[in-house]
Amino acid sequence: MKNWKRYVGGALLAFGLAVLPQCSFGNHAAAPAEVRGIVLTGEAKQDYIREQMDALFYPSENAKAEEFTAPAGWTYEKFIIGDVPVERLAPPNPKSRRVFLQLHGGGYMGGLTDLYRVLAVRQAEYTDAAEVYCVEYRLSPPYVYPTALEDAAAVYQGLLARGIAPEDIILFGDSAGGNLAVELAIHLRDESIPQPAVLILASPWADFEHKVGTSRTWNFDKDKALGKGTPLGAVIHFTPPYAGSLPLDDLRLSPIHADLSNLPPMLIQTGGYELFLTEDELLAKKAQADGTPVTFTVYPEMPHDFALVLPELAESFASLEEMREFVNHHMKK
Repeated sequence: MKNWKRYVGGALLAFGLAVLPQCSFGNHAAAPAEVRGIVLTGEAKQDYIREQMDALFYPSENAKAEEFTAPAGWTYEKFIIGDVPVERLAPPNPKSRRVFLQLHGGGYMGGLTDLYRVLAVRQAEYTDAAEVYCVEYRLSPPYVYPTALEDAAAVYQGLLARGIAPEDIILFGDSAGGNLAVELAIHLRDESIPQPAVLILASPWADFEHKVGTSRTWNFDKDKALGKGTPLGAVIHFTPPYAGSLPLDDLRLSPIHADLSNLPPMLIQTGGYELFLTEDELLAKKAQADGTPVTFTVYPEMPHDFALVLPELAESFASLEEMREFVNHHMKK
C-alpha cells in the first residue's frame, strides 16, 4: 500500500488510500476540526458497541419502537418507479441539485428499515442533497440474481426519465447494497447508460465466498454487528440465497473479480473490526488497478456498517464529514 496516496489535510487526492491509524481516532487526517459525537476508545468503545447492538438485535419487551417521522418541513412520500417501490425524502429549500440514490443492505434478505430513513436524512444534510430516493428492491428468498439489479437499474433509469441529470446523482450502498451499487455501476457502463457522479460504499459485501485466513475469520469475534453472536453471524458461512445457481466467485456476485474500469470516483468506508475488511481492501485495490479513482478509509475498531447502526459515535459523524468532502470534491452544486 505504500504507493497509494493518502487523504491528507482534508484535500482529497485522486486514486487515494486513506487508512486510519490503529492508534486513535484523532489521528484521522480528514477528521473535522470540531469532533462531533461520542468519543470512546478501547474497551469502553467496545462495551458501548456491544450494548447498542444488543439493544438493536434483542430489544427488551418494554422497548417501544418509534415510527419514523421526517424532520419538520421535509417531504416524505412513497411511490413506484418502474414497478419498484421507492421512498423519497427531500428537505425544504434545497441548496443544490444533488440526488442521493440509496441501496440498502441486509444480505439481499432484509428490507428497508427506519435506520435507513434516518441515515438518508443525515446523508442529505451533510451533502446538501435536494432529495434522497430509497429503493425497496425485491429480496431473497424467493428472488435471486439479477432481480435486485433489475430493480435498481429500473429506478436509476426512472430518475433519468424524471429529468435528473446523471452528474447530479450520488449512488450509495451499504453491505449488500454496496454490492448492488457496484454491480449497478458496472451494468450502466456496459449498457452505455450515463453513470452517476460518484459511488459511495459503506462496508460493501464484495465477495460472496466465505474465505478462511481473511477478516471473515480473524474479525469474527470482533465485529459486533455482523460477527459472532449476531443474528447474521450464524448464516454468514452459508451460500447466500441471492446467488441462486451462480458460482460464488462469479463476477456478477463478487465484484472483486469484475472489471472495475471506467466507473465513477469511488469512496469505500469500512471498519477495522469489519468482517468484510479484507474484501473491501481488495475491492479498492482492484478499482485502483483498473484505473478508477478510489478512496479507501478504515475506521479503527469499528464494526460492519457502523454509520448506520452506531450513529452517535464520533466515527460515524467523521464518516459523514468525509462523505461530504468527497462529494464536494467531485460534484458541483
